[in-house]
Amino acid sequence: MTALLLVPPALSLLVLGAHFLRAGVPLLVLVALGTLVLLFVRRRWAARAAQTVLVLGVLEWIRALVVLTGERMSEGLPYGRMVVILGIVATVTAVSTLAFRGRALRRWYRMDGDGQ
Repeated sequence: MTALLLVPPALSLLVLGAHFLRAGVPLLVLVALGTLVLLFVRRRWAARAAQTVLVLGVLEWIRALVVLTGERMSEGLPYGRMVVILGIVATVTAVSTLAFRGRALRRWYRMDGDGQ
């Protein structure tokens, strides 16, 4: 059950890493992949770090959405489908942060006790 709850955050981090790879930012690719590894560290700090990176990922998707939409609009190119896709990716990434609030993952990351 726990593994299934980690699928959305893991996929969100992989897509974010691919985004940074395409953008040519290898340091952020490593951050995304390193955070993916953190999903398997059963500590409160690891869960909080993953949530933080996912929230920053949402902000990056929104930034990309605004920038790319502006570029496409100024060039007179269609942008509707891109807005829908990036909106869905941002939403899935945002919802992925909520997975850590569930009882199973709170137990997995030892967030109900002292968290050490």
